[in-house]
Amino acid sequence: MKQKLLELCDIQYGYAFDSAAFTEDSTYLPLVRIRDVKRGYSETFFSADYPESYVIHTGDLLVGMDGEFNIARWKGGDALLNQRVCKIVAKEGTNEEYLRFALSKALREIENRTSFVTVKHLSAKELNKLELQVPFLVDQGRIANTLNKIEQVISKRTVELQKLDELIKARFVELFGDPVSNPKGWEKKALSEEAEIKIGPFGSLLHKEDYITGGHALVNPSHIVDGKIAPDDKLTISDEKYNELSAYHLRTGDVVMGRRGEMGRCAVVEQPGLLCGTGSLLIRTNGDLSADYIQKIISFPSFKRTIEDMAVGQTMPNLNVPIVSAFQIIKPPKSVQNQYYSFVAQVDKSKAVVQKALDKAQLLFDSLMQKYFG
Repeated sequence: MKQKLLELCDIQYGYAFDSAAFTEDSTYLPLVRIRDVKRGYSETFFSADYPESYVIHTGDLLVGMDGEFNIARWKGGDALLNQRVCKIVAKEGTNEEYLRFALSKALREIENRTSFVTVKHLSAKELNKLELQVPFLVDQGRIANTLNKIEQVISKRTVELQKLDELIKARFVELFGDPVSNPKGWEKKALSEEAEIKIGPFGSLLHKEDYITGGHALVNPSHIVDGKIAPDDKLTISDEKYNELSAYHLRTGDVVMGRRGEMGRCAVVEQPGLLCGTGSLLIRTNGDLSADYIQKIISFPSFKRTIEDMAVGQTMPNLNVPIVSAFQIIKPPKSVQNQYYSFVAQVDKSKAVVQKALDKAQLLFDSLMQKYFG
């Protein structure tokens, strides 16, 4: 049976808190903004008086209404519900966890219907007219329980992968030390001696009509997340345009780095068919240092701080080829490098096993979401 969302839950929309009272002082109550919904915590606080009715608590179900329409349980303790975020409270006769899963599917469909060239907004009108398939309460609980168990497996496997990555980072520091202060006194080389460096195509080479759905993805800084590339399948170009821009093709084993915004955000390219975006730089090693090693150096916290100091431009600080070419990269002896690569290879075997289990759990989760919610 289908029911309107308002028959299933109450929706509280966020308040337009005065941005003049936003602060980084954590002695005040945190403010939940769109970017905070998925991660479950906020780094923005509110230093003025506020209506008590807009205080939310750990476990409350929130929806972000701009960009990606994320739905998630709040994890950050008491906080204030800001505008463009809403709180969902299930009515009697509705399992709130079932509602979370059903809504996540419906919101993703709404998001996918929105053109990539516009800023995506979720309106109260659209939520109010939303209809969901709702079985009997006992079946809602059974479905929610099944999906919750698989979700927990996915979460545990994801944490395992993160811990293995942290192990690699710890071994990196143990063997090489801080790449900026260089406590081990390794030889340093300019990055231009170890790699070819190229900026992405200028905006004049790409126009609105060049973009299609399902083509070759561009890699801009926003597509580099936690050292991995997460391309937007809507920000893509045709085969013809891709071939025309062959000088900017990213090869497997290249390093792609953001040159503006969060500078120094970089990843090793693991799949062919990607194009270096306008806001990125391509770094292609000569083989003496691995791409993984260069990515780890550039991503190191002290190195990223150094990069920010080297950026030029006041309105939008950015990096250029001469600046990146001058990066000083520590170059330990091959014997030390090989110790690191050998360790990484062993950890990668463990990661492959965990990744296989994660993929299996994710496949099961996706298939059940399709089964239950169409």
